[in-house]
Amino acid sequence: MKFTLRQLDVFLETARAQNISRAAEALHLSQSAASSALKELEKMYDIQLFDRLGKRLVLNDFGRAIKPRAQALLDQARELEQDLLQRSDIGALKVGATLTIGNYLAVGILTRYRQAHKDADVALEVANTSQIVEKLVNFDLDIGMIEGELNHPELELIPWRQDALVVFCAPDHPWAGKPWLSDEDVLAADWILREPGSGTRQTFDRAMHGLLAGMKSPLELQHTEAIKRAVEAGLGLGCLSNLCMEDAFRRGSLVPIPVPQRAFDRQFYLVLHRNKFRSRAIAQWIAYC
Repeated sequence: MKFTLRQLDVFLETARAQNISRAAEALHLSQSAASSALKELEKMYDIQLFDRLGKRLVLNDFGRAIKPRAQALLDQARELEQDLLQRSDIGALKVGATLTIGNYLAVGILTRYRQAHKDADVALEVANTSQIVEKLVNFDLDIGMIEGELNHPELELIPWRQDALVVFCAPDHPWAGKPWLSDEDVLAADWILREPGSGTRQTFDRAMHGLLAGMKSPLELQHTEAIKRAVEAGLGLGCLSNLCMEDAFRRGSLVPIPVPQRAFDRQFYLVLHRNKFRSRAIAQWIAYC
């Protein structure tokens, strides 16, 4: 075996940063050392891993093909080093969570995880489903927690827990206390919704199949709290996860409206890259989930 783990480390960090200087800085190397490691790797096997576009280094087809295996190999090497050093620390973990999960579930899991592993290096990133998926594919995250459905050849979905959306309005809205909304009401309503690309919006659009073309263009907001404030202000109806709404319903600042003819149930998933090495840290996170 001619290549070194340092060369793989430089290759992977350069793929992430798309710049040799930033890769060197992240790895605490001089720019010349990082550049030499990458050049030696390419020269050794007479290959090219990147397309040079100005100052950017963008993975070519061959680089993208070997990246998952290089990442898995490096992850295994790091875990082996922990074993050889006989350390009990569980290793670093980068978790991505969609907004609903990140705000209402992930922090509790993170708290229990840190209580059990006090020195654990855990980073939690909260974004919408499409952003989390992109980062998982690029190995910028170790594991994702999403509320949207997807079919991606590089990702493995693990069913986690059930959830459901709920339609709601302000307590002084004319429809507050209405026994249910008909499809005609849905078409007549002003809506404040999550943005396209979010799991919540995906579930809403699925539930409203057959009506979407006739609905008014919604006001789209990225954050659940902003949607709740807009609905409280009387700008229209909202539709969010039950998880987000429990406190507001209990306080009476917002009220639910049934839409029984529409299915708002959905599944939460844990997501991993199929080529991702399942480290102890990942296994422990899944256990706490």
